[in-house]
Amino acid sequence: MWGKRADTVVHGVEPYNAEPSRTALAGRSITPLDTFYSRNHGTVPVLDPAGWRLKVDGLVDDALDLGLDELKGRFEHHTVAATLQCAGNRRAALLEVRDIPGEDPWGPGATSTARWTGVSLADVLAAAGIAHGAAHVAFEAPDRAEAASPPQTYGASIPLAKAQGAEVLLAWGMNGADLPPVHGAPVRVVVPGWIGARSVKWVQRISVLSEPSAGYFQAVAYRLMPADADYDAAPPGAGLTLGPVALSCDVLVPDDHARLAAGSHDVRGYAYAGDDRGVARVEISLDGGAGWAQAELEASEGPWCWRLWHARVDLPPGEVRISVRAWDTTGATQPATASQVWNPKGYANSSWGGVTLTVG
Repeated sequence: MWGKRADTVVHGVEPYNAEPSRTALAGRSITPLDTFYSRNHGTVPVLDPAGWRLKVDGLVDDALDLGLDELKGRFEHHTVAATLQCAGNRRAALLEVRDIPGEDPWGPGATSTARWTGVSLADVLAAAGIAHGAAHVAFEAPDRAEAASPPQTYGASIPLAKAQGAEVLLAWGMNGADLPPVHGAPVRVVVPGWIGARSVKWVQRISVLSEPSAGYFQAVAYRLMPADADYDAAPPGAGLTLGPVALSCDVLVPDDHARLAAGSHDVRGYAYAGDDRGVARVEISLDGGAGWAQAELEASEGPWCWRLWHARVDLPPGEVRISVRAWDTTGATQPATASQVWNPKGYANSSWGGVTLTVG
């Protein structure tokens, strides 16, 4: 479906939500189009590029109405390598702590990296002119989410300061090809370092506002609540608004629950620190965190990308748990267990990653 690999893990067909397997995601700093994860809230719209229009309005001096050719012809083109990560990435580990009804059991594959080509959102906003009182930039798309309360088309917003960052794009290209429909064609927003929910696909309207978007997916969904909170009873705006991605790390090879011979094996994975933080170190433990050894970080595709890593370990016979943790460039690291970060929607699992193996 949608040109994805046969071994893609599909969590839902309508809306289409799917992630690559651990091993499919491993070993490539740029994720191929057939492997890149897909998160949707409604039916994937297939739009005619010739008829697509982008409106820019709100607190601007001059509203804009642009077609795709106008967008491409008026503004300078840029390519930015950036990792996108779903706020629910690695939710499956949180589900092992306590049930989270109605939420997809994402594994560690709801994260991928691409080279995105488009124009700078900052340039488009500058052409419209930012008016007094502007503080946020909202994006609207045509995909309708029936699970929203009330049902509505998808939208989100980011602070104006982030929107004016040179890294934020209105992208029509992905890995040197036209953006596929399932990834937001003809044009999507790409907000590097922030949860994928803010990188709105199929964008048709950009509004400059004094406050964050009042839509469901900004005011109600994608908010981090305390473990004891009643999410459904919470008023709009409760909890922490999810923006920059939390530090995370996981193993991609070997696969979870694999059977291996005792002896020396390669271990590979990824680590990612959102916003403008980098990954400084990745460590591996075979004894539940009593001792740690450093993995080797591989070259990064850019400041907005994950870091792949690898290590060689000697696996003893028996059941072996490989645990991994990352440190970011601020000196922060990850909590040990999923129970420490469990929350009612299963967002932002920043706990140690790892796999359990049978070695004999």
